[in-house]
Amino acid sequence: MSGETDRRLEALLFAQTAPSSAEQIALWLGIEPDRVPEAIAQLSARLEQSGSALAVHMAGGGYLLSTSPDLDSFLAERLRLAAPEPLSAAAWEVLAVVAYRQPITRLEVEAVRQVNSERALDTLVNRELIGQVGRKEAPGRPILYGTTPQFLKEFGLNAIEQLPEVNFSSRT
Repeated sequence: MSGETDRRLEALLFAQTAPSSAEQIALWLGIEPDRVPEAIAQLSARLEQSGSALAVHMAGGGYLLSTSPDLDSFLAERLRLAAPEPLSAAAWEVLAVVAYRQPITRLEVEAVRQVNSERALDTLVNRELIGQVGRKEAPGRPILYGTTPQFLKEFGLNAIEQLPEVNFSSRT
C-alpha cells in the first residue's frame, strides 16, 4: 500500500463514528476488498510504531479508529468521564432475552420474564444497545427489537453469533 492510501484510510476511519466494513473501506479507497486487511495492518503498525494515541480496532464487524486502550484510565481521570448509570437487573435480563431471541416483541420478552419490561426496553433503546428492527406480521404489527452495532461494540463482538451459547431448555 502506498503512503497516500495509508493516510487516506486513517482520515476515513477518523471521520467515522461507527465501525466501517471492509467492503465500505475498499469502495472508499478504490481497492479490492481482499487488500483491506493488509491496509489495516499497515495503518495499525504505523500508528503503533509512532507511539500514536490512536489505534485501529475491530468491532461490530468493521474497523474503527479510536484511542489506544492503554489510555482509557488516563482519559477517564483527566476528562472526568462519568460512566453511565449501571444497568438494572431488569435491564440486564431484557438485554439477554433480546440478544438471544431477536428479533423479539415486547410481549414476547414479557412472556419470557413474566413481568412488565417496557421501562427496561426504553432504557436499552435510549442507551442504543437495542433498537427497533422491524414490525411483526401479526395483529397490531408490534415492534420487533434486536441488538445494535453499539451493543456489539460495547461487548467487544464482531457479530451476534459470537455470544456464548446458552441452553434454554435446561431451565426449569
